[in-house]
Amino acid sequence: MNRIELKSLIGKRIHFIGIGGAGMSGLARIALSHSIRVSGSDAKDSSVVKALQALGAEISTQHVGENVEGADLVVYSTAIAVNNPELIRAHERGIKVLTRAAALAILMSDSKSIAVAGTHGKTTTSSMLAVALQACGADPSFAIGGTITASGSNAHRGTGNIFVAEADESDGSFIEYHPFAAIVTNVEHDHVDFFATPADVEKAFSAFIATINPDGFLTYCMDDAGARALVSNTSGLSIISYGVADDADLRIDQIELGASGSKARALWHGKSIGFIELVVPGHHNLLNAAGVLATGIQLGFAAGDLLTGLSTFRGTGRRFELIGTVHGIRVVDDYGHHPTEIDVTLTAARRFAGDGRLLVIFQPHRYSRTQAFSTNFAHVLDAADRVIVLEIYAASEKPIPGVTSQLITSAMTKGEYIPNFIEVTDLIVGYAEPGDVIITLGAGDVSSLAPIIIDGLIRRFD
Repeated sequence: MNRIELKSLIGKRIHFIGIGGAGMSGLARIALSHSIRVSGSDAKDSSVVKALQALGAEISTQHVGENVEGADLVVYSTAIAVNNPELIRAHERGIKVLTRAAALAILMSDSKSIAVAGTHGKTTTSSMLAVALQACGADPSFAIGGTITASGSNAHRGTGNIFVAEADESDGSFIEYHPFAAIVTNVEHDHVDFFATPADVEKAFSAFIATINPDGFLTYCMDDAGARALVSNTSGLSIISYGVADDADLRIDQIELGASGSKARALWHGKSIGFIELVVPGHHNLLNAAGVLATGIQLGFAAGDLLTGLSTFRGTGRRFELIGTVHGIRVVDDYGHHPTEIDVTLTAARRFAGDGRLLVIFQPHRYSRTQAFSTNFAHVLDAADRVIVLEIYAASEKPIPGVTSQLITSAMTKGEYIPNFIEVTDLIVGYAEPGDVIITLGAGDVSSLAPIIIDGLIRRFD
């Protein structure tokens, strides 16, 4: 299939089904910056929808076939059902239909693209890379699955020739990107609705690596077994490694993990090039920063400028995001929805809490993931002092008989199953004491509880 050229879309109209989503909204924003007409639909109104409308997008809050009439191209995510009326009408009218990944590939085709992939850490690492490159004066374009705290945006069309893209592996569509270079943070089994086995995940990442420009390079985390196995089967491509391993190209040591930040010395091929100093917590974020530093150096940027940029990074939305503090009680929201992600998040949270208690409200995401990892979830969640588990957030899945959140709580010593949001917020507001850290955790709508908890705490202590 011949790829559509970006310049051919200028003045044309692209319709985005599900335009309010994190990934789709970023593409729409960048398309508008190229003088491409944008329309879209989403099931609900939101601040994201309003922002796009302010930029000139025409958006409907209903999914109806008439929305695609007159469009030159229709873009959809794989979360959109095949019986979506707009998708059906587009096929009936013979309108070109592309996945989100294929559309992103077009939007970044005129740039030197850097795709950030991995089972965990994609959003944070790609955000760090964008911020670090900005500090170097590169002004990169970027499309990221989360909002960079400092800029308040998840997408930007820069004046430079570099495009940073978060490469989502969940449906295997990241093979559409064909980037100049890539970062792989880790490779682990997830998205079990699409990847039945760990081997299926490994095959998908291998296919992704095979699409990297032969003149480009791959940066990978040497500390991760899955990433190491991936690279061991890769040839004909420049490979850059990072991690704590002695033989990593970019090695970190002298690691200091604080309550709300972290620091490590960085060595490039054995020579110290300065210190990574972050105001976001956790060993995992030092590794993410090391991957960014290695990639930036390989691209030809000065280590000092990259380190300065990393020191200004303030995080991304829903990645250990401090929502507020009331009477010494801190409320944090985090997107973690896989046992490995939860493990590193709660490790950082325990340090953040200090002498206070760690109180978690967890919402499992998808029946298939809960079924596959219920025992793992139970084990990592028991690291908190008290855990309330909500009902499963289905996303696009149908229920699986016998799979409920109680699969998790029944294997826990500190977990309790409470499906009612109001009951949960009332309980946690009344239970929390000064010094405690409350975390709303999960990829669904559990984040909506954080501001409600803050309001409840204000009323309690006023």
